Amino acid sequence: MKTPKRIQPLVEDGLVDEVIRQLMSGKEATVYIVRCGSNIRCAKVYKEASKRSFKQAVQYNEGRKVRNSRRERAMGKGSKFGRKQQEEVWHNAEVDALYRLAHAGVRVPKPYGCFDGVLLMDLVTDEAGDVAPRLNDIAMTADQAREDHAVMMHYVKLMLCAGVVHGDLSEFNVLVDEYGPVIIDLPQAVDAAANNNAATMLARDVNNMTRYYAQYAPELSSSKYAKEIWALFEEGLLTPETELIGEFEDASEAADVDAVMDEIKAAFAEEQERLERINDAEMS
Repeated sequence: MKTPKRIQPLVEDGLVDEVIRQLMSGKEATVYIVRCGSNIRCAKVYKEASKRSFKQAVQYNEGRKVRNSRRERAMGKGSKFGRKQQEEVWHNAEVDALYRLAHAGVRVPKPYGCFDGVLLMDLVTDEAGDVAPRLNDIAMTADQAREDHAVMMHYVKLMLCAGVVHGDLSEFNVLVDEYGPVIIDLPQAVDAAANNNAATMLARDVNNMTRYYAQYAPELSSSKYAKEIWALFEEGLLTPETELIGEFEDASEAADVDAVMDEIKAAFAEEQERLERINDAEMS
């Protein structure tokens, strides 16, 4: 096919030899299958901010650090230069997240760098060598749903241990190859410690995945992994080795109102007896 304008510089620089075909076009980017030497990879071409339909980008940008103070000031002013720098931060966030998560043990596509808004990375394929399907395009047994759900909860835990929250995790952002789930689409990934929306985003990610797998294994819908994982993280107890059980007891749930009332009544009765003893002693 004709080489897209945004990929042409990569062809000229020898990073891409051939654009085979368009794979998909989404809210934030268009993805192409490309040949790089003897390797088949994919090139993710980010859309310009004005053409992206991804909403609430401000939420996701919170807490992202910019090393250059001039760039940071420009981004804050919203100048043309600042908007360009903001786009670079958005693009590089995915590359950084992919490297961090791969190092943490999360299955993600291997990145090869981002060049002027074009991210080169591995093409995830199935056992037959075809492009791996998205999770929402496959059906599974209840046992497989339980197994893959446990894997995804493990990945969410590893991501949080690495300080990352996906922020847009769903059945549309997970591919399935012969070895299981592979997480994709991470430009909106946030720093768990620096973003005030991290807890809400993590809960949404977990609940999205649980809701999907619960179609095949309904009992998963009663699990509380999001609350369990975040509580452990806040307490500094979450590690890659932490075993999750999907249970969590809220303080409001833990309070036994009847027991508390009984304690209050017992304390009141004890105080009354004490006062009566004092009164009897004074009378005698």
